[in-house]
Amino acid sequence: MTGAVRRSRWGLALMVLPPVLWLVLLQVVPLALILVYSFSRRTAYGGIEYTFTLANYTRFLQPIYLKVLSDSLAVALITTLIVLVVAYPFAWHLARQPAERRGRLLLLVVIPFWTNSLILTYAWKVILRADGPVNQILTALGLAPGPVQLLYTKPAAILGLVYVLLPYMILPLYLSIEKLDPSTVRAAYDLGAGPVQAFRRVIFPLTLPGVVAGALLVFIPTLELFYISDLLGGAQMVLVGNLIQREFLEARNWPFGAAASIIVTGVTLLLVWVYVRWFSPGGVEELI
Repeated sequence: MTGAVRRSRWGLALMVLPPVLWLVLLQVVPLALILVYSFSRRTAYGGIEYTFTLANYTRFLQPIYLKVLSDSLAVALITTLIVLVVAYPFAWHLARQPAERRGRLLLLVVIPFWTNSLILTYAWKVILRADGPVNQILTALGLAPGPVQLLYTKPAAILGLVYVLLPYMILPLYLSIEKLDPSTVRAAYDLGAGPVQAFRRVIFPLTLPGVVAGALLVFIPTLELFYISDLLGGAQMVLVGNLIQREFLEARNWPFGAAASIIVTGVTLLLVWVYVRWFSPGGVEELI
């Protein structure tokens, strides 16, 4: 029996070893390197001097960089709220469909994952440009005397983010709404609750885990999708992802770019901790 248990443990270890190595090599090691770079200095020619310093973090406290971070958080919050408002009715309708129709609708949600988000962003760039279909329709209907500046604006960047990240909100909401017992909703109506009150006091609290999980899946990538704000928002729209990209590739200031990356990672971990602490199933029960 002891030999069988030992062989079983060795077999389990061999099964777990490849994903653990993959995680360590592609996640832990790069993050450790970025952490080391963040406490280093930039040389005159863009190299790295491995001397411990907090200058990169104190530099990020300057007003110009704090504004970039606050703007990024504001754009991420606006994007998340818009995605939630758009995704919730769709996820509700999807969860209430018959099983055979539900599969086809889920396929429509998953299809955008088959296309690279960069290609989708370029498609929106074509749609919103001065000679694009949107401006042509506005001009043809007499709603605008000429081409309207749609591209290279903050609303255009938010539109691109909403389009790319919408499926990430729909799927968690769908899973949460699907588990909702219809009899609970009927009981709320039987007790005299109207549609708004039933949604506010019964439906929304019970689907809150899906809402928060979807919000995390939308909010966090919004901070990092620098190419969408570059292509649709233009050079005037600098978010924290653009700042990190430019520090690494253009300014060749890897230590400061690494420090900004660590700060964004810290914000991400804080959001995940809040979710685990307050919005995990146990936390939701206490909250309700």
